Amino acid sequence: MDQLLALRINDAARALGVGRTHLYRLINEGKIETIQLGRRRLVKAASLRKLIEEG
Repeated sequence: MDQLLALRINDAARALGVGRTHLYRLINEGKIETIQLGRRRLVKAASLRKLIEEG
């Protein structure tokens, strides 16, 4: 994950050990940043790392 800039929703959920619904809740709460690439929504890897480090 260190070299990735963004992850797909499923991959980000797997990395956190949560389901897609919980991940979307974290996104909607502003705890995880995403980018829109066409119709695809990607989770910023830096945002995911920050959440993991902060616990």
